[in-house]
Amino acid sequence: MIKIYKTDDRSIHELDSIEDGAWVQMIHPTRAEGTRIANELNIDVDDIMAALDEEESSRVELEQGYTLILVDIPTVEMRHEKRVYTTIPLGIILLQNLIVTVCTEDTPILHRFVKNRVKEFSTKKKMRFVYQIMFYVTSLYQADLRVLDKKRTAIEERIEGDTENVDLIDLHELESTLVYFATSLRANGVVLDRLTRYKRLEQYPEDQELLDDVIVENKQAIEMTSIFRDIINSTRELMSTMIDRRLNNVMKYLTSITIVMAIPTIISGLYGMNVDVKGMPFANSVLGFAIICLFTLLVCVLVLWILRRKKML
Repeated sequence: MIKIYKTDDRSIHELDSIEDGAWVQMIHPTRAEGTRIANELNIDVDDIMAALDEEESSRVELEQGYTLILVDIPTVEMRHEKRVYTTIPLGIILLQNLIVTVCTEDTPILHRFVKNRVKEFSTKKKMRFVYQIMFYVTSLYQADLRVLDKKRTAIEERIEGDTENVDLIDLHELESTLVYFATSLRANGVVLDRLTRYKRLEQYPEDQELLDDVIVENKQAIEMTSIFRDIINSTRELMSTMIDRRLNNVMKYLTSITIVMAIPTIISGLYGMNVDVKGMPFANSVLGFAIICLFTLLVCVLVLWILRRKKML
């Protein structure tokens, strides 16, 4: 899908054809659409389609007549009927008189510009547009990181209760997501560092301040990712410790029960031996069976009391 926008008098409107100062938004374009735009703007079609490859890394490439910028942005996808976070490439192609964005989905980052919710947004000020995109990319990373931390907190609150296998799986997915985020944020940081030396297109004085803010926000997002990864590691260790402790308690309980149950087994085994009844206490007594049962019960109660005092039960 291809849409063309242009801002006039602080309002944005859609165009039917490409003109100077316009923004060409390409959302999961087909090869035919990419070829048409490439021929019309004299761009390599592979540079347009690069943003559709999930394995593409963030970078800046200076080509003849245009500049390709690839950055990773966060997004949500459904996996095993669950919402999980991942990253996808966003391609930004800067020409002398217009800007082209390419992405596999209609990301909320660009949706803000379409809905004219960004202050001082102009399709004619291309470098400022790029910096504004990068600013909202880092802001979305930080928002998603806070959501991930809330999920981690919910798992941690359930540790004292019955920890289920799904909690371990969710914790592993959170840690994997943070690894993806950390890798993408560091790659985006390299792109931002490259943009600080970018002189091909005109930049306004306030653009440099915006770029500095984006760099600071990106570093903050990287630091948040590192902190949350450390916290998740601590949560996983705590969960492992709690599981081991519960297992130890179960084993201790079963051992205590085994000891108590062994007492009547031993006594009944002794009285079941094939020996002369004259040598067995209470063998000739009418109340012998009751006496032996009572004695066995008292011994079991005594052992239970001792185990209780030793905190073995």
